[in-house]
Amino acid sequence: MAETEMLAGAALRRLRKREDMTQAAMAARLGISPSYLALLERNQRPVSARVLVQLVDEFAFDPLRLREDEAIGGVQGLARRLADERFADLDIDRDEAIEFLSAAPQAAAAFARLFDLAVQDQGHAPAPTTPLDAALREVERWQNHFSAIDERAENLADELRLSRADMSFALVERLRDRHQLSLRVLPQSVMPDYQRRLDLHARQVQLSELLDPAARQFQLALQLIELECRDEIDDVVKGARFEDEAARVLFDRHVTDYFAAALIMPYGRFLRACDATGYDLPVLQRRFNVGAEQLAQRLTSLQRMGQRGRPFFMAKVDRAGQFSIRIGGASGAGFLDGTFGCPLWTVFAAPERPDGWSFQAIEQDRAGPGAHRWMTFSTTLADPATPDGGRFAVVVGVEARYAEGLVLARGFEPDGSGYTPVGPGCRRCHRLECLQRSLPPVGATLRADRTARRLIPFGLEPQQPG
Repeated sequence: MAETEMLAGAALRRLRKREDMTQAAMAARLGISPSYLALLERNQRPVSARVLVQLVDEFAFDPLRLREDEAIGGVQGLARRLADERFADLDIDRDEAIEFLSAAPQAAAAFARLFDLAVQDQGHAPAPTTPLDAALREVERWQNHFSAIDERAENLADELRLSRADMSFALVERLRDRHQLSLRVLPQSVMPDYQRRLDLHARQVQLSELLDPAARQFQLALQLIELECRDEIDDVVKGARFEDEAARVLFDRHVTDYFAAALIMPYGRFLRACDATGYDLPVLQRRFNVGAEQLAQRLTSLQRMGQRGRPFFMAKVDRAGQFSIRIGGASGAGFLDGTFGCPLWTVFAAPERPDGWSFQAIEQDRAGPGAHRWMTFSTTLADPATPDGGRFAVVVGVEARYAEGLVLARGFEPDGSGYTPVGPGCRRCHRLECLQRSLPPVGATLRADRTARRLIPFGLEPQQPG
């Protein structure tokens, strides 16, 4: 169950009506006041852990029923449908999608079902959901914040720091002293297909020589987490409902990686470092000895009640412009749907750039869901465990309104005009003045002019509202 605030008014109303109870009678069963129950049913208060326990005890209520948005992909799935160009004139934002889903989840599911049927009838069936999509959807449902894991990781990090200030040495000592495991770095010829291997016969944690110091530390943290914290990971994973076992495996791997990152970058210390350095990404990498991908994912998780960081998103992209990881966190980024591919966003050129973080301010089409102006930072990511150095790009981004004090965006005026206009890929983008366009948008009317040829390819007629 997600640790973020859970609004479940519609589910509570249906349960009360099913039991044929008044608000006063149900409130008495739950040990709360009728006025508080009324607030819960109107989504003016989140369901607390105590009320949830009472629902289970008194009504044999399945807590998973509070997550009725699962079939439509949660807020992201609903917002994506509402962002369709047929609704562009309505300017529906993400907040309205959240209100719709919270107040009337069954009505939202009905809309989603009709929308999907209409899409299929037009011959544009949505791409099938892959196990990775399902796992990432579960990550989004948690908004990539697992508070129990963060707390456990902080406590474990404090234990390790009592013996060694250097995390890598502390991990090696912990594995040796508590698990009788030594560290051995082996040549790539001996471990051609592995980054890490646990050899219980030799009592060794074996690492590839190709791993850089940050990757070695992360793999040691992963090994320790697997040995000491498997129960906490299982508690999170078993709450997810997957039709495909592969999706469960991928979600398990994400939670395990999250745990390792939280151990290396303990929540409180990491957030204080972010604030003190102005989210200086290169400095944070060096201070915690982490790779760009681990840092980027950690930035999306800073949502502890009373200790919130800035709401970043992150994504990992390959040379072909394909997203292999995309985590929205609490950012509300509505364009990380796997189909976004605007060549004007420099993240797609990052795999071929020299190392180092690059800044770009982008402006999304205002017909899309959520915020439209973003500060983005991208860097090259070379796989440290492959001899040919497979190259990717990692990008993190935050709404422009959170840009104040960001070191890498110093000198940029968030209210100015220095934004690069980007779209959701040429097939879905209706911007008229784009020299980079390679395909006409679906449904667009091409302008016929035999007397001249403009610089902009595929001359388009302006889209008519409605």
